[in-house]
Amino acid sequence: MNRKSIKSVLIRLLRKDGAAAACFLAPSLIGFSLFYLVPFAMGFVYSFQDSTVNGSFVGLDNYKDLQASASFRKAAANTFLFTGVSVPLIIALSLLFAHLLNQKLFIRNWLQTAFVLPLVVPVASIVMIWQIMFDWNGTLNAWMQSLHLDRIDWMKSEWSIGVLAIVYTWKNIGYNIILFLAGLQSIPKDYYETADIEGAGIFHKWIHITLVYLTPTLFFVVLISIINSFKVFRETYLIAGNYPHDRIYMLQHYMNNMFLSLDVQKLTAAAVLMVGCILAFVMVMLSIEKRFRNSMDG
Repeated sequence: MNRKSIKSVLIRLLRKDGAAAACFLAPSLIGFSLFYLVPFAMGFVYSFQDSTVNGSFVGLDNYKDLQASASFRKAAANTFLFTGVSVPLIIALSLLFAHLLNQKLFIRNWLQTAFVLPLVVPVASIVMIWQIMFDWNGTLNAWMQSLHLDRIDWMKSEWSIGVLAIVYTWKNIGYNIILFLAGLQSIPKDYYETADIEGAGIFHKWIHITLVYLTPTLFFVVLISIINSFKVFRETYLIAGNYPHDRIYMLQHYMNNMFLSLDVQKLTAAAVLMVGCILAFVMVMLSIEKRFRNSMDG
């Protein structure tokens, strides 16, 4: 069989596999396009119009109205503050617990189950537990009162963003631990044995071996954590209701209120801005990860 015939056979196989893959992916692609891509494209168009029915093009007026809205600025500031607080917290804790679970512990299986359990428990059940914990008459205030300390209205004070960060961390930390643990276990043991022979310390091994080979996983976990931090509306809504304290009034609350008032133009403009911010985070993270990978290859 000559080279040309081999090439033609490979092309036919690739076409056959490509057609089979397209058939399997078609239902998911159709559903994703129908319920996500098409509505977002329509919303993007509406954000530049003055009405959803026979609307006329108004340029960036809707976005200017957003910038002039005090409630939007408050929601955006709170969302970015929450991301800035919760993401470093969950990354540090998940990496710490992943290192702990990577050791030979007699309660390792119990800890793994405990960390993964919040992923499979419904959000409503989780929120009910935290409501009982942080309510004015809840468990935490009862403990504080037994210690002769003043009660704190956790969800209606500046402490509310801390409570939300704890709930977010507890709900999502298990997934991050699984990813970090997989990354740690994929590092060859030979590197650590060589470092031990050369007399390297724990800190030196962590910086020059663990952190270097864990960096691709770290980029992915940071990216997923940032995206999840923008989806914290469910927990906030179930804990604090429609009108939470100003400190935990998020972008999703603003868009929900715009939806209830049928202000579709501001709703779609805010959604486009939020998606744009997420895409910017993603592009920056991918660019940094690509540069790091190129430096490692070089």
